[in-house]
Parts: sequence; C-alpha cells; structure tokens
Amino acid sequence: QLQFVESGGGLVQPGGSLRLSCVATDFTLDGYAIAWFRQAPGKEPEGVSCMDSSGRITNYRESVKGRFTISRDNEKKTLYLQMSSLKPEDTAVYYCAAVWTPYPHFCPLDDPKGSYRYWGQGTQVTVSS
Repeated sequence: QLQFVESGGGLVQPGGSLRLSCVATDFTLDGYAIAWFRQAPGKEPEGVSCMDSSGRITNYRESVKGRFTISRDNEKKTLYLQMSSLKPEDTAVYYCAAVWTPYPHFCPLDDPKGSYRYWGQGTQVTVSS
C-alpha cells in the first residue's frame, strides 16, 4: 500500500525545470525525515536529497547541489523537489520517501529501503531535447 501520491514528472529539455510533489495520504509529516531517490534504467537507486524532521538539515548528492532544492509543508502533508538546470543524466524515476524518527539530525541518502519506511509510487522525469 502506497502512502504517498506523487506528481510533477514529465519531459523537459536540458536546462529546464520541474517541481515534484508528494502528498502523504495517511499521516502528517511532523517528526518525519523525508527524502527523494531516483533510479535510472539498469542502475541502482541513488539518493538525491533528504531533509531531517526539523527541516533545518538537508543533504544533497554532489551532482545536484546548486540545482535541486528539497522542501516540505507539514500542514499540507507535502514534500517537494524543485529541480532546475536539468541535465540528461537526471533522467530517472523519482521516488519520495519518509520515516518517523526521534533523532533530529537523521537524514541518510544511502540504504533507501533500510532507512525509509514510506514511499511514493514514483514519477518519471525525462530530460531530452
């Protein structure tokens, strides 16, 4: 059973922008660390960005720093990934994820299935001219 509904993916030209959204269906985001992962065809999933439960700590994989921004709106039960200056190598299925944690700085980008409990269904992002 999916706990998030994702939207915002699509086809965009290199240099373009997209904003992914992920709405929680059964719970609020208070106390949850959140993250975005992606998986390209034939490749392992990789962490893109995460934010701890307080919203003060964020991590980004090196290749997206300065181009992607993670954010959250706990009242709307929604997390976002704003992507700019998109490159063909950003093409992948993007997944949102969350896990409740008592640790305020918990924000891992590795071991996706071991670190995060709730997942979206994935949304395709294709960057191509």
